[in-house]
Amino acid sequence: MRQRLPYGPPGAFCVFPTAIGHCALVWRSPGVVVGSALPHGSAAATRDAMHRRYPSVAEAVPDGVLASAVASITLLLDTGSADLTGIDLDLSAVPEFDRRVYEVVRTVPAGVTLTYGDVASQLGSPGAAQAVGQALGRNPFPPIVPCHRVLAAGRQVGGFSAGGGRRTKLRMLDAEGVHLEHPTLFEL
Repeated sequence: MRQRLPYGPPGAFCVFPTAIGHCALVWRSPGVVVGSALPHGSAAATRDAMHRRYPSVAEAVPDGVLASAVASITLLLDTGSADLTGIDLDLSAVPEFDRRVYEVVRTVPAGVTLTYGDVASQLGSPGAAQAVGQALGRNPFPPIVPCHRVLAAGRQVGGFSAGGGRRTKLRMLDAEGVHLEHPTLFEL
């Protein structure tokens, strides 16, 4: 993940359908992602959330590397299999600790999970599991920074700040072949 200097305000965003709902990608030229979002309930709600978070952005059709990023995100959420590590992120507004957390989490491949404590240990701060969880709760790049692959101790789901909460996290993990909870008769 290359650190970028600020390029100015975000320039554009798009909303696109996936298996879990309409997601969004926000970028600035030349093809650097400044944010993304998991579904907010509908395409319109996701679009509104992007306008609130980035008031100056205009909706646009991505091309080049940004179109490839959208295709890769869609593939990951549809099939559970895609590598998003090549997507260039602007981390200039991200605090140093959060940046370090995202760098570790970004190396976790689809179908693999870590705990908040595992991430803290990899950072050299074994007592910082709660701080890792807070950093992931602020993740401006889901699922490019795959915070859904980080679990609480004992392989418990833990929290998830995206729309749909734990259910969305479980659905994303399930698509990647990680099965933490079995459905009940009422969820079949």
